[in-house]
Amino acid sequence: MIPLGWYLMLSAALFCIGVCGFLTRRNFIMMLLSAELMLNAVNLNLVAMSHYLESLRGQAFTFFIITVAAAEAVIGLGIAVALFQHRRDVHTDSFTDLKG
Repeated sequence: MIPLGWYLMLSAALFCIGVCGFLTRRNFIMMLLSAELMLNAVNLNLVAMSHYLESLRGQAFTFFIITVAAAEAVIGLGIAVALFQHRRDVHTDSFTDLKG
């Protein structure tokens, strides 16, 4: 059986990769992917802790996070498509104003 610490280290590494990707990339789609990576790191942490504590609460909470992540992806990609149609660019540096 794999020790709990390995799951927690993997989750922390995935979360750090997601944070670095979110902070360094200026492409809107890459920022969405980095946010999804951070949410999946949290899901891995919840499932591992739930397994080792022999409770189903973490796994149930993971299903809610997956649902929220799917909704975030749909709304975020819809915004990205609208921005691309309007500006022909999805880099966040070019979005300095809120008016069209």
